[in-house]
Amino acid sequence: MACPAAHAFEHITLRNGFSVDCVRHEAVGDRTRLYTGDTNYQELASAEIASIEMMPDPPKPPPPAPAPAAHADLTATPTLAQLREMLAHAGAEHDIDVDLLASVIKTESNFQVNAVSRAGARGLMQLMPSTAHNLGVQDVTRADQNIAGGTAYLDSLLKLYKDNLALALAAYNAGPAAVAKYHGVPPYRETRAYVSRVIREFNRRKTAQLTTTNVASR
Repeated sequence: MACPAAHAFEHITLRNGFSVDCVRHEAVGDRTRLYTGDTNYQELASAEIASIEMMPDPPKPPPPAPAPAAHADLTATPTLAQLREMLAHAGAEHDIDVDLLASVIKTESNFQVNAVSRAGARGLMQLMPSTAHNLGVQDVTRADQNIAGGTAYLDSLLKLYKDNLALALAAYNAGPAAVAKYHGVPPYRETRAYVSRVIREFNRRKTAQLTTTNVASR
């Protein structure tokens, strides 16, 4: 996915309406390199860029108020049952297979609620600060909000690419601008490996379910 530095990142708005986050940019002649890491970058014509905005990391949220004893504490690490309920709710709301959501989470964070990537993506579905803000996610460390935001974002990408799962996953990882630039899955090793891992995990889950069903029916 797009990647800010530890304390700030650049939000690039393109003239085609897409946007991408990067660590920094560098002009090379009439082209601009958008760095997604120390050495990784994608290059495009400078004329394609509409604006560049420096975006600081959002301030840390204040400590949550104690939850009533009668309700589950959604700020804590969710139990397996709570996680399944969150996935079921998000999947039903956006008509997305729960196993697909679980496969994305497995690949993104290995189900670590407080996971933070070197790029600055956070939470179970590894949302970038700008993406989380645009989706209305107030606290990316809360599993329910992170899943809700990540599912809504994945849903928008599936609709954008007419349910082409590979393109939607590539855009989730590298950004829609990269998919638009290459008219398909970008030739980035990380992105192609990411798409393969998610689909492989999704197929593994479906195969395991089918095996369990066949055994139970005997």
